[in-house]
Amino acid sequence: MKPNFTLRLRVFNLNCWGIPYLSKHRADRVKRLGDFLNMESFDLALLEEVWSEQDFQDLRQKLLPTYPAAHYFRSGIIGSGLCVFSKHPIQEFTQHVFTLNGYPYMIHHGDWFCGKAVGLLVLHLSGLVLNAYVTHLHAEYNRQKDVYLAHRVAQAWELAQFIHHTSKKADMVLLCGDLNLHPKDLGCRLLKEWTGLCDAYLETRDFKGSEEGCTMVPENCYVNRRELEQFPLGIRIDYVLYKAVSGLYISCKTFKTTTGHDPHSGTPLSDHEALMATLCVRHSPPQHTSSPSHGPAERSALISVLREAWTELDQGMAQALWWATITGYVIGLGLLLLALLCALAVGGGIREVVILLWTPSVGLVLGAGAVYLFHVQEAKGLCRARAELQHVLGRAREAQDLSPESQPALQPGRQEGDRAEEQ
Repeated sequence: MKPNFTLRLRVFNLNCWGIPYLSKHRADRVKRLGDFLNMESFDLALLEEVWSEQDFQDLRQKLLPTYPAAHYFRSGIIGSGLCVFSKHPIQEFTQHVFTLNGYPYMIHHGDWFCGKAVGLLVLHLSGLVLNAYVTHLHAEYNRQKDVYLAHRVAQAWELAQFIHHTSKKADMVLLCGDLNLHPKDLGCRLLKEWTGLCDAYLETRDFKGSEEGCTMVPENCYVNRRELEQFPLGIRIDYVLYKAVSGLYISCKTFKTTTGHDPHSGTPLSDHEALMATLCVRHSPPQHTSSPSHGPAERSALISVLREAWTELDQGMAQALWWATITGYVIGLGLLLLALLCALAVGGGIREVVILLWTPSVGLVLGAGAVYLFHVQEAKGLCRARAELQHVLGRAREAQDLSPESQPALQPGRQEGDRAEEQ
């Protein structure tokens, strides 16, 4: 690689809000999205909420001359909704479906049926290996009483771990998607601290778009303004995150968002705003840029967020076990009722009553059994994530204790015992 090597990478990301039969003007928006992507000719377009595979095929057909490589990530009952379009050949791709993804009996939310996941594609660009990830985490329906918080934190941790373990041979890492996390939320901080990813909006030299980089804004005609009453400017839940793994230097030259309308026709492409970033990759960091620090402050921040995440997962696990216990009692009562009905039938009891109560009793046992099994599985998933966090937290504490900065120097003539006594 030449010393003056520079690679420019133009990236597009959008949550397309493509729910069949429910999303307004879906077909028209998909058509205009294809026109826009062809006109702009990005290196990489990463999309979420393309729930209809036919929509993907329509985009694939339209974008084929500009983006010869594409992939649709399939999972769950409805699908992950994730897809990518690339100018460059895709060398490899895979995906990881999140272990926890809401509750099957919360049908009106529907996240459980989607199979939320993270998709990975590997590209080779000018001799460099790029790992590009696209993801969509569980939605937040009530910020004041968020029953899905533990699941979203667990997803953020799984996402961070997936990136951590799959990017070791990569030169560059790119993550785009709808995280459903505000910048200061626990899951977002956990993801950034553990992976070391940089936020394009915070790092860019040139930003144009909505105020504070918000990706859901009240000016968008598809957004329910009542959901944004607490946030008059909007919320930022979609991200472009990146980092260099092998000593390269990546900077975000420009970062843009749409502002509640299509850049050309005026009608929004989605209820979310599109993100457009231009990343520059160099052989070595500029002289004015210092290398990333791994000092006491960074370790302390990591330990703090790991503790927070461990506590949240612990509370979520306790809640899951509580529900498993309650449904276990319901199963026991249902079986007791069935036994009583059987005894009445054998003893020649009131046959009409037995017939009347038999079906709902069986339904009660089966329904409670399904809920019990789900919450036991939920508890095990949270326990696994908590154990991983506990291990990483222990290692981080050991590194902090062993670091030279954590060992205060002895003053001349002062004994080690004196310092120990003061501690």
